Amino acid sequence: MRKTFIRQVKRFPWVTNVTLYGCLFAGGDVVHQWFSKREDMDWKHTRNVAIVAFSFHGNFNFFWMRFLERRFPGNSARMVLRKLLLDQTTAAPLATSVFYTGVSFLEGKEDIFQDWREKFFNTYKTGLMYWPFVQLLNFALVPLYLRTAFTGCCAFVWATFLCFSQQSGDGTAMAALAWLRGPAPASDASPQDTGND
Repeated sequence: MRKTFIRQVKRFPWVTNVTLYGCLFAGGDVVHQWFSKREDMDWKHTRNVAIVAFSFHGNFNFFWMRFLERRFPGNSARMVLRKLLLDQTTAAPLATSVFYTGVSFLEGKEDIFQDWREKFFNTYKTGLMYWPFVQLLNFALVPLYLRTAFTGCCAFVWATFLCFSQQSGDGTAMAALAWLRGPAPASDASPQDTGND
C-alpha cells in the first residue's frame, strides 16, 4: 500500500497532497468535536474547516514547499534553517490568519476578524512550540514530493487544536491541555462542611 501511495503522489503530486492535507485538516475538527463529547456532530463546521483547508491551506502548503526548495535547495543545516525561519515568520502567521478569518466568514459572523484579534497572537506563540520541530524534520528528511503530505499529517493535530481554539479556547496550549483533561472532579466537601461550628 505504501508503494502504491508513493507512486500516486509522484504521478499526481498536487491532487494527492492537497486531498490528503484537506482530509486530515477536516479530520482534526471531527476529533475536536468527538473529544468535546458533543451529542450531535456539527458537520457544517467540519465542512467550513474542510473548505478552508482544501481551498487555501493544502494548496498554499504545496506551492510554498516548492518555492522554498527552489529558493533554498538541499538539506544542509544552513538551507534547512533558512527555510525554517522563512516558514515560521511568513507562512505560519498567514495560515493561522486565514483559518480564523476564513472559518468566521463561512460561518457568517458579523465581524470575521474577531477571533483573529482575540486569538491570533496566542495561537502563533503556541505554534512556535510545535511547528519548528515538525518543519525541521520535514525540510531535513522528507523528500519534496511528500512534504505537503507530511505537513498534513502533522496538521491533523494542529487542526484539532485550532478548532478547539476557534470554538471555545483562547489559542493557548494551557487552555487546550485543560480541555483534554476534562472538567475537574467536584470536591466531596460541601460548602456547609467548611464552616466553623
